[in-house]
Amino acid sequence: MKVLVTDPIADAGIQRLRAAGHDVETAYDIEGEELLDAVKDANGLIVRSGTEVTDEVLDAADDLVIVGRAGIGVDNIDIEAATEHGVIVANAPEGNVRAAAEHTVAMAFATARSIPQAHERLQNGEWAKSDFLGTELNGKTLGIVGLGRVGQEVAKRLGSLGMNLVAFDPYISEERAEQLGAELADDLDACLEEADFITIHTPLTPETENMIGEEELAKLDGGYVVNCARGGIIDEPALAEAVENDQLAGAAIDVFAEEPVDPDNPLLDVEDVIVTPHLGASTSAAQENVATSAADQVMAAFRGEPVMNALNAPSMDESAFPRVRPYIDLAETAGKIAVQLFDDRVEEVDVSYAGDIAEEDLDLVTASALKGVFEPLEWQVNAVNAPRIAEERGIDVVESKSRSSEDFQSLVTVTVKNGDEEVSVCGTQFAGEDPRIVRIDGYRVDAIPHGHMLVARNEDVPGVIGFIGSTLGDHDVNIAAMFNARETIGGEALSVYNLDEAPSEEVLESILEDERIINVSHISLNGTVDADTSDD
Repeated sequence: MKVLVTDPIADAGIQRLRAAGHDVETAYDIEGEELLDAVKDANGLIVRSGTEVTDEVLDAADDLVIVGRAGIGVDNIDIEAATEHGVIVANAPEGNVRAAAEHTVAMAFATARSIPQAHERLQNGEWAKSDFLGTELNGKTLGIVGLGRVGQEVAKRLGSLGMNLVAFDPYISEERAEQLGAELADDLDACLEEADFITIHTPLTPETENMIGEEELAKLDGGYVVNCARGGIIDEPALAEAVENDQLAGAAIDVFAEEPVDPDNPLLDVEDVIVTPHLGASTSAAQENVATSAADQVMAAFRGEPVMNALNAPSMDESAFPRVRPYIDLAETAGKIAVQLFDDRVEEVDVSYAGDIAEEDLDLVTASALKGVFEPLEWQVNAVNAPRIAEERGIDVVESKSRSSEDFQSLVTVTVKNGDEEVSVCGTQFAGEDPRIVRIDGYRVDAIPHGHMLVARNEDVPGVIGFIGSTLGDHDVNIAAMFNARETIGGEALSVYNLDEAPSEEVLESILEDERIINVSHISLNGTVDADTSDD
């Protein structure tokens, strides 16, 4: 097999491919027609961030099996186009975990002791010993925003150096946090209020973009900020102002909303803000790790074996796929709805199957359900890596099957749990691949899982549905469909509305002002999580 490498990677990856008998061709810094010509007869393509793998490139590569990214970011790869062309896209997310964690630790010490500033002053001939009074990390509280792979490695390192750990991560279990010696905060504000230092370890998603702004920084009064994750999570002008005005003692930033960083970025002009040019993964070990990981995944794809970090390539027996395929999307949708209705930390995900579907191999469907549950948090989560995310975060996954189903030929149920609290969402497929949500927490509904949905719990009394409809109408939000269910006459009821557009926070608050409404949630099935409002 021929493997084309179009960005420089560590030689260990190239040698591993050649040792396995593959023909490796390196062609760095090519683009346009040169790239199209080079990729024509390639079976595998390995890139970093320099090569743009577009639909045109994929269309030119008739024999391409896999694109391996020697690193984590795949912004330069058109994954949708790759899927259409039947090409696997795989990255190497773990190769630089330790490097990123160590850079975070180094940046924490550097800002706490003003090391770069003192270095510069001494190089300029100043013995400014009395100008720098540092802060010891020992005994201080570290707030970790995002307790994923890198966050956990940072917790291990700084926890062992005497820091107290508090973490905000709605998708990590208390048991896993305790294993790391971290206390779980109920929300971001609580984490910031307890912390002397915060480190950021979340992906950049619509949910996390500008997650830490002026109000959040004010809760870290006199503290330090370290971000070696992704630019855009912190409001950069707000951070620069907070440090410059001594509201914060300092900051250390390795990533920026725009890279290469704009010379006019305000962070560059504040003395107590330390900056580095996205060096988190820049170690020889990390570069070797991502190169060999990419090579291993290319070879696995050539052998027809599972590709561990594939971003678009769930696999199963070809003959079973037509029977299972409709339930893959249904399970993912049920997971998305369940987690958006669940107002607590997820500790367990149960996926149960009843009826004809229970006779199939359903590992892929269960993984798709997990993808739906985790997608609001994890950047690029998919059916391949979702089970691993659950394991890393200490979330129990339970799959169960029953051959009998009282009401439907096949039924998929996704339940998210935390102790005694849980939310269940059941779905089925009608004839002609017509997906429906048929139960939410035991309430029988017949809801179309599409676009924007409003789910309301209310007292079962006259006028409530009319009130909700009028409120939506007053705010020019059109109802496409509506489904209502109740437990008992005069008890509680649940209604589901399909909407043409997302309701604003103002709409939700207006609905909740009525004392008959128990809670109301906006469910987005377009990849973003929106508001959940209740009266507790």
